[in-house]
Amino acid sequence: MKQLGRLRSLLFAPAVRPDFIAKLPERGADAVVVDCEDATPAGAKDLARQHVRELVPALTAQCKVTVRVNAVASEWFEEDIRSGVVPEVAAIVVPKIDSVDALNTVSNALEANGLGHIGVIAGIETALGVADARPLLAHHRVIAAYFGAEDLIADMGGVRTASNEEVLYARSAVALAARLGGVPLLDQVVTDFRDDERFVSECAQARAIGYSGKLCIHPGQVPLANAAFVPSAEEVDRARRLLEVYERATSEGLAAIDFEGQMVDEPLAVQARRIVATSEE
Repeated sequence: MKQLGRLRSLLFAPAVRPDFIAKLPERGADAVVVDCEDATPAGAKDLARQHVRELVPALTAQCKVTVRVNAVASEWFEEDIRSGVVPEVAAIVVPKIDSVDALNTVSNALEANGLGHIGVIAGIETALGVADARPLLAHHRVIAAYFGAEDLIADMGGVRTASNEEVLYARSAVALAARLGGVPLLDQVVTDFRDDERFVSECAQARAIGYSGKLCIHPGQVPLANAAFVPSAEEVDRARRLLEVYERATSEGLAAIDFEGQMVDEPLAVQARRIVATSEE
């Protein structure tokens, strides 16, 4: 199956808006989504699939394109796979994944339609999906995932807040499952696309717990995500200096050092190596 590579930003566009789709390559996102699910009204699913067939093949030569199909349990899923996915896409995005059986259904449907080379970006956005995230994100068909706070809180009967305290456990649990499954993970949307401050703050929170990128619902969010999920110049400089001192010390038989007032041993050196490696991608 195809792998997606770096995923700092994943930008959505409604499948019913050819004008939005045409502009996707110029937005600078690491990957884009032509959305046949939430952004497509129930009465326009056939039109959405038609636009995928007509517009996406050429688009894939210009940027990394995925298609979001409707949930496995929905009345539209089977037809989405049959006539709303083209072989050229980098992956399909499947929302509300909450069981291995659902992923097996997706995998079998792809194989049956000659699309077996296509992987899945799994949406973990229900109570059951969060609870069972580890086996879901270890499934052979899953090549990336995203955490969806809005649907989760709707499922839980909770209330969304700017603090994100109500999704801290779930957000962290999904990050842990993604790490164990070895797949890149994208953070929740910020629905107020004018609130850059909140978007940047959420990116920092997400990066701190292991997310590799963020879902974007507006082009203006893309450069913010792209900048937030790479180390800053200051981080890289400090990491390199730390490693220089640490590696010199370990060559002399020391296992821990004092670096600029901080005790540094192997776990912190691992973090520093990751910062340097990420900056060089």
